[in-house]
Amino acid sequence: SHQPSVMTQPTSTQKSLPPPEANAEAIHFLSSLRLEELQMLFFSETLVMVSDTGEPQGELTIDVQMGKYKEEGFLSYCLLVHAFTRGLISKTPFGNSLLGYLSMKLEVLEQHSQEFIKFQTLPMERKTNLLKQGDQMAMTRTVKDGEMCPEQEVKTEVISFPWHSTAGFISEAANLVLLRLMAWRHTVPSSARFLALDTEGKLCHSTYQALGEQTIQVGHQQVEVFIVEQNVHSQEGIPMSCQFYLLSDGHLAKRVQVGSPVCCMITKVPVLREEDEIEPPPVFGEKPLVWEEDLELYSKFLERKEELRLSHTSYLRQHPEARALVSDFLLFLLLRQPADVVTFAAEYFGPFAKLHPPTPSLRSSHRPSPFRSLDPERPAGGD
Repeated sequence: SHQPSVMTQPTSTQKSLPPPEANAEAIHFLSSLRLEELQMLFFSETLVMVSDTGEPQGELTIDVQMGKYKEEGFLSYCLLVHAFTRGLISKTPFGNSLLGYLSMKLEVLEQHSQEFIKFQTLPMERKTNLLKQGDQMAMTRTVKDGEMCPEQEVKTEVISFPWHSTAGFISEAANLVLLRLMAWRHTVPSSARFLALDTEGKLCHSTYQALGEQTIQVGHQQVEVFIVEQNVHSQEGIPMSCQFYLLSDGHLAKRVQVGSPVCCMITKVPVLREEDEIEPPPVFGEKPLVWEEDLELYSKFLERKEELRLSHTSYLRQHPEARALVSDFLLFLLLRQPADVVTFAAEYFGPFAKLHPPTPSLRSSHRPSPFRSLDPERPAGGD
């Protein structure tokens, strides 16, 4: 058996050309994502793969959910994307699987993808792993291709990209979420240039273009679809173009890849998801309460009134000095008839206070108020 070789390339993957960069429109589009929108894109879907003659060849399943991701010891929420394909091409088994963890801005935290074609003599298998490591994004690619490299079946390469240079990068997992978002918004940022990986694992530009709307037949139903074309502009490898026919809520109705002998499509129309409309709270107008006409309320009022009367009578019976004190105060008040009743009452009841020294009762009916002034700079009763 042949030993796998390991190739470690420098940070810049383009030796003759400067590394591509995403433009401001692409970065702005990704920064505009809101959690409320992303939550509407959490669902699973399955499409059937058919040949150009209409024969079933396999199926494609895509699932996007809310997940959790542990990074540097901290656990945070993320987008969890899982997709896999199984089928036959000219009676040859093939398939691919994808598992991705994305931030809420579709930044790749970790992604594992694998594809294979089981040729009878020389099977082909490719694995690509992406991992955010501090200020770097590390990519590990393993290729097992006996037909292309009969003398060296397994080739492994490790490439690191500075994290700042991957702004606007759209991984395979992020692309599946981004397409759903474009369908939900019914908008494609046609002037945006994102970053992607080509078939050789090199950074290149990726663009999207809206091709308009179309009515297609699904079973016995006709549905309106929004067509988005993605183009991966590889500088060294093979350019890739793919068309996605999307329903209004982001479900994928059909996928056609240029050069592929099969396409994917749904067999029945799913239940379309709609954004929950938040209804304003009901407004209840104020209504006058005529409690005297309510027998129950009026009965409770009479009961409470009698209860208070008995309580007050009992208290005064137990404390006859209260009645005498009030009677004396009213007698003096009527005799003196002061202009300032409050000050007169304060001077009258002042000697009864335990915290103040005794003062002559009713020393004056027109003295300044003994109450503390609310204005700290003005004395009580001053002008």
